[in-house]
Parts: sequence; C-alpha cells; structure tokens
Amino acid sequence: MYILIFFKTFYWWLFSIHVIIILMKVLNNDLKTSTFKGIYVLSGDDEFLKNSYKKRLKTAIVGDDQMNYAYFEGKGIDVDAIIDFANTLPFFSEYRCILIEESQWFKSGNDKFLNYISDKPDSTKIIFVEKEIDKRSKLYKKVKDIGYIAELNHPTDDELKNWAGNIINKAGKKITVSNMDFFIARVGNDMERIKSELDKLLSYTLDKDIIEEEDIIAITSISLTNRIFELVKMITNNKIKEALDIYEDLVALKEPSLKIMILITRQFNQLLQIKELMSAGFNEKDIASNLKLNPYVVKNLMRQARGFDMALLLSYVKNAIELEEAIKKGNINEKLALELLMLTR
Repeated sequence: MYILIFFKTFYWWLFSIHVIIILMKVLNNDLKTSTFKGIYVLSGDDEFLKNSYKKRLKTAIVGDDQMNYAYFEGKGIDVDAIIDFANTLPFFSEYRCILIEESQWFKSGNDKFLNYISDKPDSTKIIFVEKEIDKRSKLYKKVKDIGYIAELNHPTDDELKNWAGNIINKAGKKITVSNMDFFIARVGNDMERIKSELDKLLSYTLDKDIIEEEDIIAITSISLTNRIFELVKMITNNKIKEALDIYEDLVALKEPSLKIMILITRQFNQLLQIKELMSAGFNEKDIASNLKLNPYVVKNLMRQARGFDMALLLSYVKNAIELEEAIKKGNINEKLALELLMLTR
C-alpha cells in the first residue's frame, strides 16, 4: 500500500515546523518583518541551510544593490577594509551589507574587530558564515549579546525524509516509506544534494503518480557513503582490484584520500557496533534507533556484519585506525594503506 508522505498526520509536518519555524524562528521573523540584527553568524555543518539563509538575508538587506554590498573571504581578511566599509553611510539605501565567509575569527579571534563592533553603525549589517566556532571565544560571546548566532546542523534522517516527502507531496506524487528510506540512504543526508537529486527524480517521473525504487536507481547518483559501503565490501571480500577501482574513482571525483580512509574506519566501527547490538538481541528497528541510522542503511550493515566474527571486526577496526594515523603522520600513502587493510585476517 502506498503512503502519501505528509498527508495523513501532523507528524509528517514536523521537519518544516522544527527547522523552519522553531529552530530558525529568529531568522525567519527578521526576514518576514525586515527588522535585522547588526550581526548574524551562520555556523554548523549543514551547507544547504547556511547557503539558503545567507542568500535570503543578503537579498532582504540590500537586494541586488552592489554599491552597498561587500564580500570578504578567508582567514587573511583585511579588518581595516571591513571597518572602512562599515563606517560609510548607505548610498541611496537603508542599509549596507557585509558578507564574511570563513574568517576563522570565532576560533582564532580578532581583537580589532571585537573592539569595533560596539561602535558599528546600525545602518551596516554583517553576516558571517563559518564552519567552526569556539563558544568560549570573546567574539562569540560579544556577538551572542548584540547579534544572532544560528547553529545550522544536519537534521536527523526522519526530518530529512519528512522534508523530502513534503516536496514530493507538493509535486502531486506518492512514495512508500521503504522507498523513501532507500532514496535517503542512496543519496546521503546533505540537504543541498537531496534537493538536487529530488529535482532530477521528479523530472524523471513527470508522467507518473507513484515513485518506484527502479526510478530512484535509474536517475539518482550514489552518495559517497554508499561508495564507501561498496569499498568496504570489496576490502572484506579480498577483491583488491575492485576495491582499488572504487578508490581511484573517488579520488578522480576530488574526494580527499584521508577523508576516504576516515570514512572506511567509521564504517568498520559501525559494523562493530551493529555486531555487538545484534549479539545482544537487538532487532533492526532497535539498532536504527540506537545508532540514529537510516533503516535501509542498518539493513545493509546488518547483512554485512553477519559475515564477520567479532575478532575479525576488531582486527579491521584496529588496523584501520592505525593506518589512518600513519597517513596523517605521512608515514604511508593512502593507496598502500588500503592494500594493507585488505590483508587483515
């Protein structure tokens, strides 16, 4: 039986309410009323939400006006140039807007900017976009008092499914819960990527009312996490050529070699956790809930974990961690590390 996501109960609307209204209610209210804080900081690991609010804030403050807009990026930013721009009155506009990305000032600090912001004109609005911030820093504490800091982190799998389901519902289509699980597991948990893959899927199924698993397979591309799953599968099956082929494909796609090794280590850790939970009598649903993983991902990992005994999994985890550290220290190259990991027995 097909389930129309976001149709039957209030629960299916939780993602939009949780993220767009509750979590981001200050940003949304400022955008709605055009009453802006002097400084905004958009931090966290969700690039989709950060980019979305960055664009919306900039557009709401100055629109397409380039005369009253300035952009700065990187840790070598000239703070004097920012202050000079901020102190200049708007040119035939209510506000000036400064967008600053990855300054690292909320980690390393910038005393000159810290001392300046109390005297910044109200007519200048500043938007920071930062991957990482230190909540102990003086700048963080100061901006928290006089501006607004939004920590935009990845939503849970359930929230992602609800959000994607809302988009599918608005397009007049249906999808089963199991196929939604499959879609999210396949494309990953990055909202920007999900939206892009959904657009492709909706275009592909333009003449259909129901989205099937074969549609998802036909048009969507596999996430890095899924490629790592296949890579680990090849490693544990001692299929050296296939494993190296997947590794070379990922490198060709500009994925950092160290990141690949870190993800391999993470998956072996997940397999070990799942093996332990299975031994303790946990079922698929309980494991997904405990580890906060997509049910479809858990199903595949459980299938993979059944092929190992605990001692072998521990050996893989131990060797993966040691090889990852060796790569970080420059004692071994990534390709050789992968080959050595395959020798684990």
